[in-house]
Amino acid sequence: MIATATKTLSDYASNVPGAVEVFEEFGLDYCCGGGRMLDQACKEIGLTVDEVLTKISQAEENKKAKSEFIDWSKESLTNLVNYILTTHHIYTKREIEQLPKLLTKVIIAHAENHPELKKLDQILQALVDDLSQHMMKEEQVLFPYITALEKSKAQSEKLPIACFGTVQNPIRVMMFEHDTAGDLLRKMRLVTNDYIIPTDVCPSFRSLYQRLQDLEQDLHKHIHLENNILFPQVIGLESKIFSKV
Repeated sequence: MIATATKTLSDYASNVPGAVEVFEEFGLDYCCGGGRMLDQACKEIGLTVDEVLTKISQAEENKKAKSEFIDWSKESLTNLVNYILTTHHIYTKREIEQLPKLLTKVIIAHAENHPELKKLDQILQALVDDLSQHMMKEEQVLFPYITALEKSKAQSEKLPIACFGTVQNPIRVMMFEHDTAGDLLRKMRLVTNDYIIPTDVCPSFRSLYQRLQDLEQDLHKHIHLENNILFPQVIGLESKIFSKV
């Protein structure tokens, strides 16, 4: 892809090896805000477009990034759903189970000198609750419908029955919940001062902040795959199928 300021963040994230890592480095929202043009997104947070474009061009030439990159827009929807389940859902479930326990341990040891931890605890619990319900709805309702829809198209079988009418309805809900998760991640970053580790803390505190950052980055990639690749393709597939019925 030719580097240009007038392509969207999701275009780069979907098609350029290493672009996601560049966006994470600069704090550019390519998941929930992936529909914005690069120049607009840079302007909003005071970045120089040329600096970001240079990094993107360098990333595109990186052999390691190329070897690890998968163009999910060219894979089947079923393969993408399975990847999200086995990679992002499994990881997220493990972290949202373990991180509250780790945070409780850190609060006991450090809350007196770091009162921000109690605010972090409230935000993390809201994120845990939201993600738990969100992933359950995807696994039990939306994702099975997507794989059944693709199978019916490929094998000319009877269309799956949906309790929600058009797939655009649950997708609209999922995208709203993605926005909510994104807001909570930003609040967590704000209350932790961008995860800068204080000098007077123990290894558990350091581990907590590192794992929260890792979860944030994984959720960015997770949401990007759904918002910018999976959901638009599902809507397009359903529209094609029903236009022929």
